[in-house]
Amino acid sequence: MSSDLEQPAASTGQAAANDYDSFAEAYAAETESNLINGYYTRPAILDLVGDVAGRRVLDVGCGAGALMVALRERGAFVTGVDSSVRMLELARERLGDDTALHAADLSRPLPFADGAFDDVIACLVLHYLEDWAAPLAELRRVLVPGGRLVAAVNHPFVRKLADPEADYFATHAWSEEYTFGGQRAVLRLWHRPLHAMTGAFGAAGFRIVVVSEPAPAPGAREVFPEVAGMGSEAFLCFLFFVLEAV
Repeated sequence: MSSDLEQPAASTGQAAANDYDSFAEAYAAETESNLINGYYTRPAILDLVGDVAGRRVLDVGCGAGALMVALRERGAFVTGVDSSVRMLELARERLGDDTALHAADLSRPLPFADGAFDDVIACLVLHYLEDWAAPLAELRRVLVPGGRLVAAVNHPFVRKLADPEADYFATHAWSEEYTFGGQRAVLRLWHRPLHAMTGAFGAAGFRIVVVSEPAPAPGAREVFPEVAGMGSEAFLCFLFFVLEAV
């Protein structure tokens, strides 16, 4: 349930889509300190979640645990779930045996009580799902009233820019072949327009607090010259939300 947006190669259609077990090590190494993850997505999530000291935080699609490490360093009590067993093994190696990690995904109920968490983070997870109704209801269930869901998804405009013939207003699947650390992987993702996202959030019992299109973290322009050449503080990539459970 992790993702990235490296430049895609031509799709072969031969590899199993979203099989993170097959490229977990390559993905974890590639995304540790790259532009999209290390200098953009994780810093943006951490900025949005703010002070988490003493808060119970669930990282849905925790991958190899990079975000969980940062949250724990900030004083959060962290729990992670992921559908990839190998990703969870990497997270365990990184976080230690006493960390709460669970093999689970949003296609079934999560193994937690109602109101078990103060915050839930779903970073680059929801865009793997065709239907958001049941998954969002489940995330609302495990949050306390007033708790927060912090989510990052593919920006819906990016799909239209990449494929002008695509119907922006239709929810539809698309697949691309990506390269992580020299290893090829096929990702199958779901595009949905902005109004479909916001409607799903409201129907699940969330109030939108923040919608963000952030700039990269400080230092990105020095490490990645291509950012300096963009001529803007921000670039179009993901869309970030802070949602309150009502």
